[in-house]
Amino acid sequence: MKLNEVKSVYFIGIGGIGMSALARYFFSNGAKVAGYDRTETKLTKSLQQEGIEVHFEEQPQGIEKYNLVIYTPAIPKANKELQYCIAKGLPLKKRSEVLGEVSALYPTVAIAGTHGKTSVTSMVSHLFKQANINVTAFLGGIASNYNSNLILSNPTQIQVMEADEFDRSFLKLKPSITAVTSIDADHLDVYEKADTLVESYQAFAGLATQKTFLKKEIQNQFSGISTTYSITDKEADYFGANISVTDGNYQFDLNFGKGTIKNLRLGLAGRHNVENAVLASAVFLENGGNENQLREGLASFKGIKRRFEKQFDSNQKVYIDDYAHHPTEIKALLTSVREMYPNDSICGFFQPHLFSRTRDFGDGFAKVLSELDEVYLLPIYPAREEPIEGISSEWLLESIAVSKKAVIQPNQLPKVGLDSNCRVLLTIGAGDIDKQVEPLKSKLHETFS
Repeated sequence: MKLNEVKSVYFIGIGGIGMSALARYFFSNGAKVAGYDRTETKLTKSLQQEGIEVHFEEQPQGIEKYNLVIYTPAIPKANKELQYCIAKGLPLKKRSEVLGEVSALYPTVAIAGTHGKTSVTSMVSHLFKQANINVTAFLGGIASNYNSNLILSNPTQIQVMEADEFDRSFLKLKPSITAVTSIDADHLDVYEKADTLVESYQAFAGLATQKTFLKKEIQNQFSGISTTYSITDKEADYFGANISVTDGNYQFDLNFGKGTIKNLRLGLAGRHNVENAVLASAVFLENGGNENQLREGLASFKGIKRRFEKQFDSNQKVYIDDYAHHPTEIKALLTSVREMYPNDSICGFFQPHLFSRTRDFGDGFAKVLSELDEVYLLPIYPAREEPIEGISSEWLLESIAVSKKAVIQPNQLPKVGLDSNCRVLLTIGAGDIDKQVEPLKSKLHETFS
């Protein structure tokens, strides 16, 4: 089936960040779009406001009227709509298969990595957009500059796609350029062993028909020629140096083969975002961008919703919300927060995501969360999983070496945050902890504004 012949599409799991971007893509191209998801969210509400039909109860009858049905592997196999499509032999494709077909339409930059891929994908896309290079981009988060996970241009000159390693989805893509930010172990419910995950990243990097970008520190685990980047290894092709912080914003120099671009200002916080910016700069400069465009684009980039997103800032309290759900990501978050607020106490609210991830990285979570002054855990967000015996937030809490700690219910979070003696408050996690962002933010405004 040719994509331009698809006149109507149904999505099973339409509220997912990757699925909703595809839904918006087809809708923008004139197709009738509808879909199911388990719960109503800000994202599903946005889709409805844009004219896309979304419902929250499994309703199999009527799906056969659509030309194409797209589903995400995060949907349980027992889902009635999925089972109906299989039984009826309807035209059913995984999200990754369809995204793979889209990637073949234009030159495509695909960016993967256990951490950083959403920020880099969004940053690269913004740089192209600000430079008037016609980019269509599929993002794994909501870009603050565009309030969307989809950026459209017509005609399209280049595509940028976040490449998802879950279920080996990224191996379906047909990219001109690939980039890998990190290969830390994750999704061991799918890969079982870290080595198997690395092998998938190696296969993904090898899909590039033109060029591969790799973090210098992981280059030795890949074969073939690649362009490297780093903020710690001066031997990298693109190296970020002289990193400094002014009023919470980072500045750095970009060293590369053609010279040095000095005093680039990044419009968002976090040392890890400097590293992301070095990669984004490399991709941009090697695909038609120039120094002035780079300088303007980095400074105007507002980041991603729930990626080091400052929600409240006063002399009494600072509140930052972040999507981090892996020990390495939480470590990067805390390192940046400590760098920005070296003399302040920090309280973290963390919602573990997946029973399997909590089990597999329990020691890592406990170690990094022990760097906080106060720790409050929410119950584990199960997503696609059933509970695992013995694995709970209470189990994780026992290993965290902090004197002030507890497991709380989500609705308790705003009051606990308000009452905390810590100046800096963090909400951390990839589940539905984001539902507590506005309530906590409102309480802080009422009390300290």
